[in-house]
Amino acid sequence: MEFLYEYGLFLAKAVTLVAAIVIVLALAAGAAAKQKQGKGQLEIHSVSEQLKDITHYAQQVTLDKASLKKLAKEQKKKQKENKEPAEDSGKLFVIDFKGSMDAHEVEKLREEVTAVLCIATEKDEVLVKVESGGGVVHGYGLAAAQLQRIRDKGLKLTVAVDKVAASGGYMMACVADHLVASQFAIIGSIGVLAQLPNFHKLLKKNDIDYEQHTAGEYKRTLTVFGENTDEGREKFREELEAVHVMFKDWVSTNRKELDIAKVATGEYWYGSQALELGLIDGISTSDDYIMSVYPERDIFAVKFMQKKNVAEKLGMSFAQGAERAAMRMVSQLPQWFKKS
Repeated sequence: MEFLYEYGLFLAKAVTLVAAIVIVLALAAGAAAKQKQGKGQLEIHSVSEQLKDITHYAQQVTLDKASLKKLAKEQKKKQKENKEPAEDSGKLFVIDFKGSMDAHEVEKLREEVTAVLCIATEKDEVLVKVESGGGVVHGYGLAAAQLQRIRDKGLKLTVAVDKVAASGGYMMACVADHLVASQFAIIGSIGVLAQLPNFHKLLKKNDIDYEQHTAGEYKRTLTVFGENTDEGREKFREELEAVHVMFKDWVSTNRKELDIAKVATGEYWYGSQALELGLIDGISTSDDYIMSVYPERDIFAVKFMQKKNVAEKLGMSFAQGAERAAMRMVSQLPQWFKKS
């Protein structure tokens, strides 16, 4: 009997393991199949309806029955008085852009802008919420060009900065017809930065040779492992300055009243300071701006969701877990120092 019990237990474990493997493989296959169908999907939801639901819920919670009844009568009366359709003031489309160093989010932005341009009319407006500390020049140059498409179509473009639009982020934001930022948002940093380590001395100390062959005098100006020259450094600085000139020209073109010589120093400013310098047009959060046009205008959020396979989802979960763990460690540092 003991043998049969152990055998049954072993069989149950084996079946469970095989079932788990089959389920994982099925999920992976399903994800792969879905991935082949398309790289993502567009989502458009009504912010106006969401705000109505919030209002209705808050009223139900905070008002007594008599107040609710009175409110319902007032709303019904108002509807009767406004039988004639109100003049169409156009829709507000909201796009959220949170950029990283490599600006890979520009692919999603491209899809979102294209979707809006396919359905918007000249009465409509686009609000882009920009949050980025900048990154690679070519990536943010393309991101700014995507916003330029909105203006070229004849639509009003408003950009709201709640936290930060610096360097490449400001390169995007300055395209707007109307640019607002919160009181303490970081704005500016109109400058160019490049840095890299050099291990030449370390390699030389350990008798390690490094060879680099190029065709073209300036194919490689600075190197990580070879010995850099003053000529190479000077050429690299010239390239940085050329990019800075293009950056300044771009900002000047989009904000003609701005004293570019005063603000293109690489410095950044907070919202209220940026307003005084002319870097932005007003102090407002994106939420305040949305509420300022509600309920007169229909508001829609446009978002392109990229599909991820199982490996990407697992990798993202691991990265998020590691980030949370690191943040917890940082938050505990003052306590550790106190204990020691």
